[in-house]
Amino acid sequence: MTVTVEKGARATRRNRHPGPRDPRSPHPRNSYALFLLPGALAALAVIVIPFLMNTAVSFTSWQGVGDPKWTGLANYRDLLDDSEFWASFRHSLFMVVAMAAVPTLVGLVLAAALFDYIAKHFGTRIAAILRACFYLPQVLPIAVAGIVWSWILAPDNGSLNALLKAVGLGSWQQDWLGDPDIALYSVMGVMVWVQLGFPLVVFMAGLQRVDPQLYEAAELDGAGWWRRFWHITLPQIRPEIYVVLTWCTIAALKVFGAVYVLTKGGPGGATDVPSYFSFTTFFEKTQVGYGAAISTVLTVIILVLSLAFLKLQTRAEDAEEGART
Repeated sequence: MTVTVEKGARATRRNRHPGPRDPRSPHPRNSYALFLLPGALAALAVIVIPFLMNTAVSFTSWQGVGDPKWTGLANYRDLLDDSEFWASFRHSLFMVVAMAAVPTLVGLVLAAALFDYIAKHFGTRIAAILRACFYLPQVLPIAVAGIVWSWILAPDNGSLNALLKAVGLGSWQQDWLGDPDIALYSVMGVMVWVQLGFPLVVFMAGLQRVDPQLYEAAELDGAGWWRRFWHITLPQIRPEIYVVLTWCTIAALKVFGAVYVLTKGGPGGATDVPSYFSFTTFFEKTQVGYGAAISTVLTVIILVLSLAFLKLQTRAEDAEEGART
């Protein structure tokens, strides 16, 4: 009996400290690193190295030709006093509302309505068709969508003004993209239309994993659609909400194509955003060092916000797991 116990103890000690893995094993330790290597090299070449080069240029005064002149933090000090720079960031906050907050809220309601009402009463095919219609703007190139909307919002022969005149609301006709007071709101409306499909599709995918018995039990208890949405849908798809908010906020901060096609930052800088401000500083004013400083600040802000969103998501998931246990 004693010999058996001693053999078992020695075997246990050997299992606690296993030797090196057999290289002929079907699952070697470093196999996952080989799959990550191509992506890591691509990220290094496309993201990390260009960002470091851009950051180095931001400490210089350079017009794109000749030798850069080292100026230290001069470009960043100038940014603090640049009213156009701060105005462009204020416009970015409006874009965050148009591309993150509004699409997330509306997408939540529409996804729940399509999944919980349309699919049940009219069939899943109708719900799928409506989902595809909402997602269509995401498929269109932003240049094409911008040109079409510039035709729609044209002041003289645009479709929107023609429609308002046809229904007797001619007094509402505006120069939608040429009036500094409403140009930013017009661009925001276009971006809501462009961005709405992404949250809708993500939320409908998230609803697929919700247990249908939860909705059935709530419906048997007399819960209406809104109560089911508030107490079941929202808590169950919380991870998707974090993903959508993170993705859409980043897209709003770096938006460029729509502004370039629709307004080119005008009129009078009313729709200028940091990415377009950096672009004009680079290529029109040929202040390469100053434009690089704008891009660097924007990149750092995006990285900080992304890490903050990820931290909040991790904390919420840990709190939820702790509540379950």
